[in-house]
Amino acid sequence: MATDARCQVKADESSGVLRVTGVLDHSATDAVRDGLLAHLCERPGAVVADLTDLRVTDPTARDVFTQVRREVRHWPAADLLLCDPTGAVEGVPAWPTLDGAMAGLAAAPLAAVVEADLPPVVGAARQARQLVAEGCGAWGLPELVEPACIAVTEMVNNVVAHARTPMTVRLAPRDDHLHLAVRDHSSRQPTFTGTAPPDVAGGRGLLLIDTVARSWGSSRVPDGKVVWCVLHVADEAGEHG
Repeated sequence: MATDARCQVKADESSGVLRVTGVLDHSATDAVRDGLLAHLCERPGAVVADLTDLRVTDPTARDVFTQVRREVRHWPAADLLLCDPTGAVEGVPAWPTLDGAMAGLAAAPLAAVVEADLPPVVGAARQARQLVAEGCGAWGLPELVEPACIAVTEMVNNVVAHARTPMTVRLAPRDDHLHLAVRDHSSRQPTFTGTAPPDVAGGRGLLLIDTVARSWGSSRVPDGKVVWCVLHVADEAGEHG
């Protein structure tokens, strides 16, 4: 987990709680952000960050928790909850005691999620499409199989062609949406410049994702990035209705 000379984020292996301790000021926010995102991108599901032993010397530094929750809101099956005795963090569900936060976590509906670790090889896109088809079939989202396969193919092929690192493909439903993400171990961020000229080969992968997805983006995380997109059943109904 990420650490700072004055602030630490450590996982309690017995409970899964992330304990944020030490002194939080503006200089420590990057360490806290990285520590939280490192955990959130490694496994699906909501997490509780316990701020009981955290001393905040710069009130604006608390915004890091709001920013992290905003960063992961489109990831598959990801969320941040807080145990915050001060109640001073805005935009994040919080409880004054750890027991309360854990009860809130337990009461949240458990999101269905499927994932696979894939090597950066040509056949990875085929495996990712199979994962998408199986997930959408299980969740009753047949309308999203085709657009999600287009999106995941481009995401995976970008890793194969550019990042060249192992990757994790993860997807989860939320209402009638599908949240899809590919995490790799390259800090190189995708760039989207709009429609490529017709006489230029390549460069259309992100355009395809932008076409089929309601929203998409890339999050910098320790040791790499998470590229995500969200697809809506309603968009497909409008397209084919």
